Amino acid sequence: MRAVVQRCRRAQVTVEGQVVGAIERGLVVLLGAGKGDGDADLAYVVDKVVNLRIFPDDEGKMNRSVLELGGGVLLVSQFTLYGDTRKGRRPAFVDALEPGPAEALYERAVAAVRTAGVTQVATGVFRADMQVELVNDGPVTILVDSRKQF
Repeated sequence: MRAVVQRCRRAQVTVEGQVVGAIERGLVVLLGAGKGDGDADLAYVVDKVVNLRIFPDDEGKMNRSVLELGGGVLLVSQFTLYGDTRKGRRPAFVDALEPGPAEALYERAVAAVRTAGVTQVATGVFRADMQVELVNDGPVTILVDSRKQF
């Protein structure tokens, strides 16, 4: 499972002209599931995301998590995180998990973030054409991979 984690001042997802999810200060998490991903991958990524110390403390050092901040998390499904561009010019998505199992993992990830204690959790719409807007704070962007490929 892969995640692109972006610290934000605010963010929202729009589908067909309607805002379907929005947060204030917190994290935007683009989340992709790969073939073979399961509960251990999900637990690893969720634990990393909610406990990443990427918010400033009173001295300005990145030393607080979204949980400590009381911030929100906006989770957006993104199969393109498994796009392979090593051959040719069009990404191949053969390593992405099929939509049915990927949606189930995504929904479980949303529930796990809530269970971890994040009080404001918002989402996009799985398989929808979404417009994601955010004010990246810093900018701070972190890559997380349950298989530790990066």
